[in-house]
Amino acid sequence: MARRYRYEYLMRKRAKERARKEREERLQNFSSSEKKIRELFGWGLYIVVLICAVHLVTTYVGQRTVVAGDSMLNTLHDKDNLIIDKVSYRFRNPERYEIIVFPYHYAEETFYIKRIIRLPGETVQIKDGYVYINDKKLEESFGREVIRADRYGQAAEPITLGDDEYFVLGDNRNESADSRETSVGVLKRKNLIGRAWIRIWPLNSFGILN
Repeated sequence: MARRYRYEYLMRKRAKERARKEREERLQNFSSSEKKIRELFGWGLYIVVLICAVHLVTTYVGQRTVVAGDSMLNTLHDKDNLIIDKVSYRFRNPERYEIIVFPYHYAEETFYIKRIIRLPGETVQIKDGYVYINDKKLEESFGREVIRADRYGQAAEPITLGDDEYFVLGDNRNESADSRETSVGVLKRKNLIGRAWIRIWPLNSFGILN
């Protein structure tokens, strides 16, 4: 009996060994073209997944943007690289002084970056070179200089915002196209793409934006 069991054990072992060798031979017999097709398919699938992931992130989470011009001096500078947070405003309302990004209506693929100064329901006016909200002078340190009379724009007269409107200014008040101009005007909540969150370049200015 022991010999028979040993014989059966050896036969099973040899059968497994033959099956293993056959599998190895089948793998080795794949033609070079088949291997290339499998490799290309793998890379293609990886690229598709990567593109979908990037699209989801840049559409719903955040995106990189580059500052062009000097309208936000001294807070932001030309060619600063920023990450825009596109998630926060899905869960809360924009706040005063946040730096936001919105599309310019008269040019495709053109976006402006400004600071929220006035919130829904408030009245804003520029007089004596300063911003007034609800007839009270705005105490802030973002504005680079006193506003020239020729830069008051439509805010030379009181402007009262609706329930879903925001008034934005550039920090470089005398060199900024913003809500004072009719080409920009007050913004609707739906116009706000997101808030400037982190400056990633230049490295010596890396950090979260106030």
